[in-house]
Amino acid sequence: MGLNRIDLLIIAAYLAGITLFGLRFRKRQRTMRDYFLADRNIPWWAIGMSIVAAETSTLTIISIPGLAYDSNFTFLQWVMGYLIGRVIISFVLLPQYFRGELYTAYQLIERRFGPKLRTVTAGLFLLTRAAAEGVRVYTVSIVVSIALGTGEVASIAIITLLTLIYTFEGGLAAVIWTDVVQTFIYVGGTLLGLVTILHLVPGGWASVAAMAGGLHKFQVIDLHFYDPTISAHWPHLIFANPYTLWAGMIGGAFFTTASHGTDQLIVQRLLAARNQRQSVLALLSSGVAVFFQFGLFLFVGVMLFAYYRVPSSTFGRADRIYPTFIVSRMPHGIAGLLIAAILAAAMSNLSAALNSLSSSSIMDFYLRFRRGSRPTLSDAGRLRLARLATVGWALVLFGLAVLALHRVGRVVEVGLQIASVAYGALLGVFLLGVLTRRANQRGTIVGMICGLAMELYLWGWSHVAFTWWVAIGTCVTFAVGYAASVLLRDESKV
Repeated sequence: MGLNRIDLLIIAAYLAGITLFGLRFRKRQRTMRDYFLADRNIPWWAIGMSIVAAETSTLTIISIPGLAYDSNFTFLQWVMGYLIGRVIISFVLLPQYFRGELYTAYQLIERRFGPKLRTVTAGLFLLTRAAAEGVRVYTVSIVVSIALGTGEVASIAIITLLTLIYTFEGGLAAVIWTDVVQTFIYVGGTLLGLVTILHLVPGGWASVAAMAGGLHKFQVIDLHFYDPTISAHWPHLIFANPYTLWAGMIGGAFFTTASHGTDQLIVQRLLAARNQRQSVLALLSSGVAVFFQFGLFLFVGVMLFAYYRVPSSTFGRADRIYPTFIVSRMPHGIAGLLIAAILAAAMSNLSAALNSLSSSSIMDFYLRFRRGSRPTLSDAGRLRLARLATVGWALVLFGLAVLALHRVGRVVEVGLQIASVAYGALLGVFLLGVLTRRANQRGTIVGMICGLAMELYLWGWSHVAFTWWVAIGTCVTFAVGYAASVLLRDESKV
């Protein structure tokens, strides 16, 4: 059926409207605190919605339905671990972040260990966040090229440019408040899509329930300790299945403790809260919202399977099923709204990445190494630097997204894998800092190197599922870092 003028008008109106809305926050940006922390004056519910939006990219909206199309609801076990991880952060890490005026997560590392380790952890964040975000930006091209027929590179360029405009001008305040609007758009659009798909399936809900029940599509819990389809030695057998209750609850908890407790993308939002209590409320409420949101996306995948009842390979790959359905089967107007909803998720995630990468670049690197060598910059000068860094990272992410065009496989898992490679080492460092007094800078760096090496091995040369990588990497980093600290003396800050 394809999109018509009404659909295109809805998409164009959304893109123009959200860009103009973000530009409204330009006048509020006078200092670095305004630009990177929104003057710490954002209510908890807005931060909570922004965290949900930051976790929800185009990658999530198009790939999670594809995952359910091919399998079932066992992905929710991983999301259960998200809730546990948030509780751990609330008790272990957030109290540390609200001691003093911090702009980035890695300032906490310098306060505990020293400047070298801050540089290493911040650098690792910049590398892995940029790589993971490049994959996420690439997914925009899948949707836009199917919907509009534009080239993939042109699609990436359009979304990157529009997102850059309001992020450049409005800083974190623009990021958070546009996230709030975009969350309503993509959740509302997905609910509307779910109702529409159900209406189009012959036999309605009764047909879906009968089909899904017979194929165990609604299965959530998998209690297996191993994957019997994998032929490997016992350690690989035990950790090969990514979606078991054990992988989800343990692996998901470690992953979220790392992603929300050590990654500047989320920590920056938590630091923008008015106080620690509001930060905790934002974090915990976002966990509940994310659980129901992922359930919604999985329901879409099951509905699509009930409608098509053909292998996902018919579409080339599972990630193309949902956008193909929207363009070819949805009524006009609704199709345009759903494409706008998917673009909303893409822009909210990209704006968050641009602002967090910019804040870490300026606060963890430029201003530190510039200090003492030149005259002190004025607030206006620092603000110009922050905006220039935002432009620079937009160009980097555009380039990485273009390089990712030929990547195969489920993009949601590729994105999670890239992030998981570094998260174990980062979380191990943070836990050494807040849970021990004997750990020092030299020993912790040794532990971090070993943890990162372990995760690279798991990624490239093992059958261990990505859901376990962060847990294993964290344990290796913590154990080796603590032991090395005992053996290696250092001028550690305590």
